[in-house]
Amino acid sequence: MIRCPIPSSRLCLLLALALLPLRVAFAGAAPPALIPQPAQLELQQGRFSVDAHTPIVLADGGASTRQTADYLIDLLARTRGLRLKIGKGDGAAPAIVLQRDPQAPVSEAEGYALSVTAQGIRVQARDDAGLFHGAVTLYQLLTPDASQGRVDVPALSIRDWPRFGWRGLMLDSARHFQSVAEVERLIDQMAQHKLDVLHWHLTDDQGWRIQIKRYPELTRIGAWRTPPGAGHDGEPARYGGFYTQAQIRQVVAYAAARHVTIVPELDMPGHAQAAVASYPELGVTGRRPQVSADAGVHPWLYSVDEDTFTFIDHVLDEVMALFPSPYIHVGGDEAIKDQWKASPAVQAKMRELGVTSEDALQGWFIGRIGRYLEQHGRKLVGWDEILEGENLPADATVMSWRGTDGAIKAALLGHDVIMSPSPGLYFDHVQSGLADEYAGRLGVESLQSVYAFQPVPSVLSAAQARHVLGLQANAWTEHMPTMAHVEHQVFPRLDALSEVAWSPASANNWPGFLARLPAQLARYRSQHIDVADGAFAVDIAIDRNVALVTAKATVTLSNQAGYGAIHYTLDGTAPTLASPRYDLPFNVALPTTVRAASFAADGNALAAPRERVLDRPSLLSLAGTELANCPGMDFRLILQPTPDATSTQPVYAVNLFDSCQLYPPTLMDGMAAIHVDAVRLERNFQLAHEANRVVSRPHATPFGELVVHADRCDGPVLASLPLPDPAHSPRRFALDAALPALSGEHGLCLIYTAPIDGPLYALSRVALKERR
Repeated sequence: MIRCPIPSSRLCLLLALALLPLRVAFAGAAPPALIPQPAQLELQQGRFSVDAHTPIVLADGGASTRQTADYLIDLLARTRGLRLKIGKGDGAAPAIVLQRDPQAPVSEAEGYALSVTAQGIRVQARDDAGLFHGAVTLYQLLTPDASQGRVDVPALSIRDWPRFGWRGLMLDSARHFQSVAEVERLIDQMAQHKLDVLHWHLTDDQGWRIQIKRYPELTRIGAWRTPPGAGHDGEPARYGGFYTQAQIRQVVAYAAARHVTIVPELDMPGHAQAAVASYPELGVTGRRPQVSADAGVHPWLYSVDEDTFTFIDHVLDEVMALFPSPYIHVGGDEAIKDQWKASPAVQAKMRELGVTSEDALQGWFIGRIGRYLEQHGRKLVGWDEILEGENLPADATVMSWRGTDGAIKAALLGHDVIMSPSPGLYFDHVQSGLADEYAGRLGVESLQSVYAFQPVPSVLSAAQARHVLGLQANAWTEHMPTMAHVEHQVFPRLDALSEVAWSPASANNWPGFLARLPAQLARYRSQHIDVADGAFAVDIAIDRNVALVTAKATVTLSNQAGYGAIHYTLDGTAPTLASPRYDLPFNVALPTTVRAASFAADGNALAAPRERVLDRPSLLSLAGTELANCPGMDFRLILQPTPDATSTQPVYAVNLFDSCQLYPPTLMDGMAAIHVDAVRLERNFQLAHEANRVVSRPHATPFGELVVHADRCDGPVLASLPLPDPAHSPRRFALDAALPALSGEHGLCLIYTAPIDGPLYALSRVALKERR
């Protein structure tokens, strides 16, 4: 129930609508900006002031309680400049009390109770994790804004516990490598969002990142790759790295102190190229491949002989000694079976086992690994392909990534499941369609779509739904070479994930979440986290053709989230709260420059200003990321100039299967020429059985052409621009051609005919030039 001191007030009505799903009693103060929001929160009369003289009192002698207090003290000092100290309380003096108490009001695992009165603050929990989560909530109460020092905390009572036990994030360190400090930085943010599982992806075709002392070649060879174009255009001559066992122990301890469990993943039977490159006898063919510099699905599998299983068992022994997690992730995904099908030895093994298909053989493989883990007190978890076959251990957990069907099937079979579906929880997908978005996959998986995710499939019965342990988002790093890229893709979607994973389903409320997010953005700023602002960045929209004809435009401003006050300028200055506020579309005469930004209620900018120049040259010039794919193929990547580039811009739109894009219909009267800023990219992608979908077109010159068609991709050819020799030309180059006289509105289809066994080509920018 929401109680308002003035029941008829409009403010109370708006608060009631925003907070209706949450059990909140309102007593005259604004609700605190907590993410994730607690299960139960009641605001009361009064407040308590916290300053540097407020002691933190440890009401029990537990080492974990002291550790939690130290964490809170350090975090507040770093972010708010509020330097608290541990002191002794007499029960009467104002203080912050942390208490591990077997009789604490909340009995659920990881739960806590937090109360604020005029006399002080008390956090109680029955377990260490709960006390830590309560301290994290207290940290948020003590950082309601970007101010420094003293803070007034409203009187309240919180009873809180998590909805799910598995609240996870996967970090892929195999494709691109992060330092120990960077991994710990991410773990710290997870802890501040009450996430409790870091799924650490440590081996794949592109690198083996964990030291195994019994097999030193795994890191001497398997941890390093030679990039395409090595040593040129910013590409390193060698790329890679690995974590020593001492470093892994350090990260595991760091996570454990924050009540985050690290679940390691070692891929098998596929995604094994780095391992086979290190020890060719582990593979099927006996040949030694290179550690792959390509993204995608590779053909290299582990063999199924006894020596290979001895190797895997020995590796798992060292892994289990490093990671106390009850779960060990063994991958199991995307294992194409061509090598197994072609191997007489593997086929003989299938006959020996009575296995009739290679998919069933994978099931036997995973089952054998699962039994070994079970013998050592661990549980196997793998991607949903592990359901193939009939040998999966009963206690194996299935991580559903190919949509939700895997989760449904696993739950029906009695297996525990973790919801991690693509594309909804794949954070390698971009957060917005803005032109300045970082590299990643399309389509857009927005902040709102993550918040709207439903973890429990509706087709499951109540008993089957209990098999859903929780949910996890995945940060695959093929297109995230640096931690800045990772943070940009993860934040602020991690906020949405945390609330779906922790808060009760009835609390899910998008307007309320948005209202609480600005305070969290301030916390990110204080910790220098690279947060994407695409949900709040202003899109500046007009009708191009109307503007080209009339030299006037009606400007519409909006942002993806539909939140915040938008202010704009027309004089080239940066918009502020004093600038005109956008309420309705407005008219401008060309030329002009529109700059716009959105602001939260506290006056802080929600996103960096965006700018659009409105004049004829700009309207006739479009970035390749603004041009749509040609019909028939939706797949689309936003790529960097080189695979390991540390820059965030420029980026280029690429369809791996068809190098064809559409310039939108434009009034062509008076257009004399076309100018293209073109770019050549590495074709470092393994497409496996989908390679036959790549469109190959005939070319008339040695290295292919950029062909411009009118209206349709089979329409009249307007221009054919030969491509330069890749061996003797820069990656970025210009192409120019005259256009025949056209009248009326026409679209353009731009197709690269370069051989598909060579480089990829993309459009950096396409501009039409007018007759003078």
